[in-house]
Amino acid sequence: MEKHIQTLLNRFSFASITIATITLIYLLSQTPETCLSDSNPNTQIRFPKSSCDSTHRELVSIEKKNKRIWSTNDWHKKVTSFQQFFNEIENLGFLGNQSKVICVSAGAGQEVMALSEMGVIDVTGVELVDSPPLVSKADPHNLPFFDGVFDLGFSAHFAEALFPLRFVSEMERMVRIGGFCIIVLQDCFDDDLKEIKGLFRRSSFVSAENVSLIGLKMTRIIMRRIKSPP
Repeated sequence: MEKHIQTLLNRFSFASITIATITLIYLLSQTPETCLSDSNPNTQIRFPKSSCDSTHRELVSIEKKNKRIWSTNDWHKKVTSFQQFFNEIENLGFLGNQSKVICVSAGAGQEVMALSEMGVIDVTGVELVDSPPLVSKADPHNLPFFDGVFDLGFSAHFAEALFPLRFVSEMERMVRIGGFCIIVLQDCFDDDLKEIKGLFRRSSFVSAENVSLIGLKMTRIIMRRIKSPP
């Protein structure tokens, strides 16, 4: 009796092993259904928002990103406003097509584009965060340029400088003797103007005028570089 039971158990074990093996082979032979495509093994994978979100997410190139930004009405309005502003500077005789200009704290670069479209052939834009191809990454308080290499320095974001004296000192350093430093800022009163003029240790005061720029009422301050570094 015991021998009969042992034989039966052996047969049952063999049948179970056979079934399990067949099942495993079947599962391994099936292509798993996933949300990832292997059509291009070099494609960078971005995780979907949901487990079966199979929408293709193309990596946006700098060219496409810029084309989208530069086509907006807001961008065009700001570039046009800067062009009107620089046209006045040109009429004053402080700017020409051959001028070498640096825009400090240039943001996304509307002023750089404005100058370039006006025909100024040598325009450099710098900001803490780059926006290629218009603006390069550089600290406005410690700029990587030689002394006196620019004819004109401009900034529409002087009011945001963490260290105003250092900011002004770097702008003056890069502008040649006889060149100009121009800044614009909002809410500039007589006391503010006196303080700002005092920051320019190597320049003489030229003028301060109320202007309209990018839809804001601002004060344009022009200084002329007259001294060499100590």
